[in-house]
Amino acid sequence: MARPLEPSALPVRIGRYLNRCVRIDTRSLALFRIVAGALIVADLLLRSRNFSYFYTEHGVVPRSVAMDATPDYAFSFYYLTTSTTLLAALFVLQGLIALQLIVGYRTRAAAVLSFLFVISLDHHNPFVLSYADTLFRLLLFWAIFLPLGERWSIDAVHRDAPPRPHVSTLASAFILSQMVVMYVVNGYHKSTSTLWTSGEATPLIMGLDDMTFLLAGILRQYPALLELGGLTWYYMLLFAWLLIFLQGRARLAFVAMFVIAHLSFALTVRIGAFPWVAITGLLPFLQRQFWDDATRLAHTAGIDTDRLASRLAALERLAASFPAYRLDSERLLAVRAGVYTFVVTVIAVTVVVLVALSLVQFAGVALDDDRDEEFEPDYPEEIETVAASLNIAQPDWSVFAPVPRTTDRYYVFPAKTATGEQLDVYNGGRPLTYDRPYDELQHQYGTYRERFYMNDVRRAGSSGDASRHLAEHLCETWTDEHGDELVQVNMYMVTEDITLETIADPANRERSTWLLYEHGCDGHEPATIDPPAF
Repeated sequence: MARPLEPSALPVRIGRYLNRCVRIDTRSLALFRIVAGALIVADLLLRSRNFSYFYTEHGVVPRSVAMDATPDYAFSFYYLTTSTTLLAALFVLQGLIALQLIVGYRTRAAAVLSFLFVISLDHHNPFVLSYADTLFRLLLFWAIFLPLGERWSIDAVHRDAPPRPHVSTLASAFILSQMVVMYVVNGYHKSTSTLWTSGEATPLIMGLDDMTFLLAGILRQYPALLELGGLTWYYMLLFAWLLIFLQGRARLAFVAMFVIAHLSFALTVRIGAFPWVAITGLLPFLQRQFWDDATRLAHTAGIDTDRLASRLAALERLAASFPAYRLDSERLLAVRAGVYTFVVTVIAVTVVVLVALSLVQFAGVALDDDRDEEFEPDYPEEIETVAASLNIAQPDWSVFAPVPRTTDRYYVFPAKTATGEQLDVYNGGRPLTYDRPYDELQHQYGTYRERFYMNDVRRAGSSGDASRHLAEHLCETWTDEHGDELVQVNMYMVTEDITLETIADPANRERSTWLLYEHGCDGHEPATIDPPAF
């Protein structure tokens, strides 16, 4: 007969269980470090396609515009110069530090500097950001407090002691909780919309030509399958807290479901780096079970582990050739440890309070179904200052929620030239028409960040700086590029209402035009250029 538990045994077992829930395998941390560094490099390469347009004084977001759009105390290395050459050098430096993070050389310093450069670049152009950038900043912030260089790093080769198998700290709990908070809060937002609870949301989203690509066109033909997938995703979000409380293969299976879902997003919806950032955030959930199963699978597949071990040994010899700087003075070591502990404690406490206030106030809003105003958390000034300067405030995580967008968008910028000609200057200077510029509307954007930028232009309308600076940029550059002076520029958005019947039939959608902004070039008075009938 089983012996009954002593009164003190239950709290001990609960404590051990909770410890296992937030425990992160150091191999998973190493994989997170490598992928995070690779994402920084990839992001820099992708942003460089719009380097002059988005990040220099000659583009649509010069430094003054960026600084006006960010808090007065926003931190950015990129605010230190307006020189195009130096800005490009900062891009290169950020990439080199990311490579340092990937190989794990002076890993903690590389992680801190990578985080500071990431928030610096985000502050340098806040008009092209998305939830992917927000999530990546937060994940990278929590990672600063974790031993990212414990394994598979130059630091690990230089270390005398063997690597720890796992780590279980407040930081590990926070980085895991970050993903869960994002999923569950987004699931709550979706629960308030009948489109999500009925399954109709996903087919409608797949009808958005301006942001879908690759497999989306095929999947539109199977709305029932899309409804099933959407409902599955909705309930996964609501039960995402199981990512922490499940253990072993049960957790592994649930993580795999989220990874598969994000991969499906990457192949259907052009939402930037969000699927890859989310998958990176799921890596710390991989426990020892994953690595044990991967090893057994490698043996079963006949992979030569001895050859792999010899290659790893060669890499270790190469890593050992890097200089290992050590502080020999016990006093210096104590001072460094004290300063680091103080800084980490101040920032960590600030962010913990910030997160706690966000959740408490969000819970209060969730209980108030009669609210009329948009939810805006009210933080103490000191906490808000730190959060804004480091760009680590928690957003509302309303991705495609509560009500998903059910209108396609494209832009037409009618302009009059000095010779009286009317052109669409947003779509390559085509003869003025308000018809679709492309069969697939996502082709109207050179890069996905241009779509994020145009969202800010749309929101700014006639009252924001984004619209005015874009119009001024068009006026200034059009003559140089096309040899014809512009007199007036208008900005129109055209919308197409998507229904279940017109998901794959844009020609039969109802269209509307919206005048966002009108501008007079080089001292000319603004004038409205009326849209023709469709």
